[in-house]
Amino acid sequence: MQPILVTGGAGFIGSEFVRQWIALERSAVINLDALTYAGNLDSLASIVHDPRYLFVQGSIGDESLVRALLREHRPRAIVNFAAESHVDRSIDGPAAFVETNVVGTFRLLEEARHYWSNLPEQERRAFRFLHVSTDEVYGSLGPTGKFTEATPYAPNSPYSASKAASDHFVRAYHHTYGLPTLTTNCSNNYGPHQFPEKLIPLMILNCLEGKPLPVYGDGGQIRDWLYVADHCRAIRLVLEQGRVGEVYNIGGDCERTNLEVVETICRAVDELAPGDERGGRARLITHVTDRPGHDRRYAIDFDKLKQEFGWQPSETFESGVAKTVDWFLGKNAEGKTTAVDAARLRRGVLMANSGL
Repeated sequence: MQPILVTGGAGFIGSEFVRQWIALERSAVINLDALTYAGNLDSLASIVHDPRYLFVQGSIGDESLVRALLREHRPRAIVNFAAESHVDRSIDGPAAFVETNVVGTFRLLEEARHYWSNLPEQERRAFRFLHVSTDEVYGSLGPTGKFTEATPYAPNSPYSASKAASDHFVRAYHHTYGLPTLTTNCSNNYGPHQFPEKLIPLMILNCLEGKPLPVYGDGGQIRDWLYVADHCRAIRLVLEQGRVGEVYNIGGDCERTNLEVVETICRAVDELAPGDERGGRARLITHVTDRPGHDRRYAIDFDKLKQEFGWQPSETFESGVAKTVDWFLGKNAEGKTTAVDAARLRRGVLMANSGL
């Protein structure tokens, strides 16, 4: 079978998708990643010698590189994970988010359009461009209701504005040029291999190090949490069975306040890494000044995905957090600590402590 081209496949969600693809699918994967701060080839160590896997370092904004990859490997699909993805970073430096998420996606779409338009008819019909996005493009919800695929966009941070712009470009390329696109909008992901600037891995690492657990404001912001392996199962379904031009929301059916998330992590770390003799890790929770434009609540309605494909998440929040804590503790499926995972943990602690 023809391969697929995955962009951003060394990142957190992208690497899970690539590992899952190699484990469960027959065709090969070309992984294009710029290896910025959040890219980590260690997360792909288990498949690096698989003959169906090829890594190429480079940016989605490099038109000549993308063009060469498309001509050489003739992929039947492009799955675009490449993005700057941290809200706090986007507030401090929005330019990088515009460059990667907006300009980069536009350039990738242009190369995809030219490639697709010159394919033989049968390959043209089979080709797909799947763009992975976020629920943050929808803005903030009140105390009730959920985001659907028809919810108007109302981004409130430079990050979500850049993702909204990229989503609109994907939609426009389908409606203007006929490019067979698919878009997925997901809720907050978590799981093994996540870069420690995000809430859950940072809190796990701080728990293990006995450091403060900073919670924005009153901690009442609500997010819908999605285990990364469940998310990637859904993306594979959309890629193979989704209707061209459609948007599919992917959620975890798992709403928690930020404070509840941190409290759940504290309980899991207390259980899986006992040894704190001063009343448990929850004593480390510290409330800090809220960030500007902090959306109060996100929640995803994924009924469309459920009805069309029968998909639903397999992990509860508690089971997913336990698996994530186990990974950061360096434990394998049998509960044994491995040298490789312990080394990853040490690198993660260093990155978290450096403020990255």
